[in-house]
Amino acid sequence: MDEILQKIEALNIGKIDKNVDLSKYTTYKVGGKAALMVYPKDINSLISLMKIIKTEHIPYKILGNGSNLLFSDKTYNGIIIRLSEFNSVEFLRGNKIRVGAGFSLMKLSLLAAKKSLAGLEFASGIPGSVGGSVFMNAGAYKSDMGYVVQAVKVLTPDLNVITLENKEMNFHYRTSFLQKHPDYICLEVLIKLEKGNKQAIETVIKERRKRRLETQPLEYPSAGSVFRNPEGMFAGELIEKLGLKGKTKGGAMVSTKHANFIINYKKATSKDIKSLIEYVHKKVLEKYQVDMKIEQEFVNWE
Repeated sequence: MDEILQKIEALNIGKIDKNVDLSKYTTYKVGGKAALMVYPKDINSLISLMKIIKTEHIPYKILGNGSNLLFSDKTYNGIIIRLSEFNSVEFLRGNKIRVGAGFSLMKLSLLAAKKSLAGLEFASGIPGSVGGSVFMNAGAYKSDMGYVVQAVKVLTPDLNVITLENKEMNFHYRTSFLQKHPDYICLEVLIKLEKGNKQAIETVIKERRKRRLETQPLEYPSAGSVFRNPEGMFAGELIEKLGLKGKTKGGAMVSTKHANFIINYKKATSKDIKSLIEYVHKKVLEKYQVDMKIEQEFVNWE
């Protein structure tokens, strides 16, 4: 990896960190080390980095705010790419916003509210980056990114920059084209909202924040909902009916406040969390014959 590091440093493409503690970059606050973390300063820098990665066949992972990833406790012998420098925001005519993939979705929701733009209220409590949220088609309150995204600028596996329109993104419940084609990288997003009443929008955001504080274990590290809701059901209800609230594995616990949250309540390891996720999944499958889809992505467990 030292030789690779020298090649990357020679390109002057942005900040580079070595031997990075991944627990500082995930909302579960767990994970092993990463050999390298690179922060490309622009699209051309990212392309230069990807050329090295592809030529040298180096494992890599795009990391946003780490809100839906569970890294193992092992060292990730590859390159973590953070697009935090892709953080421009531009408010355009026609109630549109052009925003970089590395920008915080929560911050964007609050900025939109200040501009009296409605449609992103659902995102005010989602702790992901814009790019990660498009990748997952993050949503809440019966809305999601698919309703507001007009187009997405991406880097293709052939290292070409193209724009995918909403229909091409194939948004569905908690999934998108990008999730099924992870070798495409989200660079920038065009969002279209509606003109609204600033006070009414901010009131909705405040009410939902109050509700989250009352119903979700936000005082502990977690990754939000662990399982997608099966059609016509609620994952949390299925887990709660099995009496699994408070169930622990090491330092990981099924939240007593919301059964579809697993929290790092006592210095949990990645293994603790993964083990508890798999245990809950197995118990629901055995009791209800419901194969719940896990929201989190497991990285570096091979």
